[in-house]
Amino acid sequence: MSTKSDFFQLKSHGTNVRTEVIAGITTFMTMAYILIVNPGILSAAGMDAGGVFTATAVSSAVATLVMALWAKLPFALAPGMGLNAFFAFSVVLGMGYSWEMAITAVFIEGLIFILLTVLNIREAIINSIPANVKKAVSVGIGLFIAFIGLQNAGIIVNNDATLVGIGNITSGTALLAVIGLFVMGILLALKVRGALLIGIVITTIVGIPMGITHLPQGSWLPPSPAPVFFKFDFSKLLSVDMIVVLFTFLFVDMFDTVGTLIGVSTKAGLIDKDGKIPRVKQALFADAIGTAFGAIMGTSTVTTYVESASGVSEGGRTGLTSLVTAALFIVALFLSPLFLMVPGAATAPALVLVGLFMMSPVKEINFSDFTEAVPAFLTIIMMPLAYSIADGIMFGMLSWILLKLFTGKYKEISVLSYIVGILFLLKIFL
Repeated sequence: MSTKSDFFQLKSHGTNVRTEVIAGITTFMTMAYILIVNPGILSAAGMDAGGVFTATAVSSAVATLVMALWAKLPFALAPGMGLNAFFAFSVVLGMGYSWEMAITAVFIEGLIFILLTVLNIREAIINSIPANVKKAVSVGIGLFIAFIGLQNAGIIVNNDATLVGIGNITSGTALLAVIGLFVMGILLALKVRGALLIGIVITTIVGIPMGITHLPQGSWLPPSPAPVFFKFDFSKLLSVDMIVVLFTFLFVDMFDTVGTLIGVSTKAGLIDKDGKIPRVKQALFADAIGTAFGAIMGTSTVTTYVESASGVSEGGRTGLTSLVTAALFIVALFLSPLFLMVPGAATAPALVLVGLFMMSPVKEINFSDFTEAVPAFLTIIMMPLAYSIADGIMFGMLSWILLKLFTGKYKEISVLSYIVGILFLLKIFL
């Protein structure tokens, strides 16, 4: 016990083993929905759900373990929401590429991430993207995820006259999803820890008498990762679309991770007097290693989870918190039938509410300067309407550059911003 305390410096952080264990369990509870949602989203791209389940659990455990033992911070990692949606619905279903090509892009992104972290140049890339567009990306992804959730549930359906319309919410999967949304909303309002996970469980149970949920069957051993393990396709390596896909994965993951690290570290009181996060380079390595390893296993980009804030709220301050979370991801491997029995209608409300969580940066967007407001708005609105995260970022970035140029504010545009803009222009015209 003393060795563990010394390794994580529990006493100097004002915490103890019991507090850290409870915090680790809480973090796992609030993000365990990814074990259900990620296979559902990636299977829409043609991937094997069982294999993705194993890849999700193992990559989450490994990345979180790196965070625990090297960075010694109370943050957990898993395949990122939004990034998995971009993977499945934009790259594969939208752009028409194979999921093997998309996994290859994720793997290369992880390698680039490692290189950028080693060279300490992530700050330069981060600074090339305007602050308001960064915030708008999170908001736009939130709307996109919520739209996908509503669509998957059958609450929003195709309408030839208006493109989209409301479905029949009085029966079937749509009704079950509405019930789930109501249950999760109540649990969140009551500040119940693990509200999304508990809501998914309750909705799944309600779905049994409705004939939507089918009781678990098959082996309780972890599903074989073979159908998705090490399935790379390098044939499109030098295409413009690959560059755009790579950039989008890298961009969203980069700002998602940095924003999460800053936000949760601030909440935990870990920011030092110079405004820096301790061992932030190691934390970024955990993210990069997790992404590359996750791609090898067969899942989309692994990133630091904002749900880590739930564990911090319970008093988690060190890597022991994330060590407990990593251990629980391994335990979950042997409960796969329970996770895979969960219907899409039970996870759809979680997608909608995760979309809500990602909306909070909208409060910080500068809407008084129209050279900032217009790009932010276009970033937000184009993601769900164009059904593409990449297109939302493209509209936001290009409009920001053009508005700054034509209003005499060209000095605000960095060389890297121009380079990013050129990449998007190539995407349009090639």
